[in-house]
Amino acid sequence: MADKEKAKKQVPLRLSASLYDELARWAEDEFRSVNGQIEYLLTEAVRKRKKVQTKDDE
Repeated sequence: MADKEKAKKQVPLRLSASLYDELARWAEDEFRSVNGQIEYLLTEAVRKRKKVQTKDDE
C-alpha cells in the first residue's frame, strides 16, 4: 500500500481563471504550489468525509 500512496496520477483539471487565482493566492500564503494546495485540499476533504461516514456507521 505504501507504493500505491507514493505513486502519483496525473489528472487534467480545468479551472476558471478566478478560481485559479484564488487558489494561487491561498497556496502562496501557505508556502505551497498550486498543485500542492489542490492536493492538500482534496486530501483534507476526503479525510473529513471518511470521518463523517465513520460517525454515521456507529
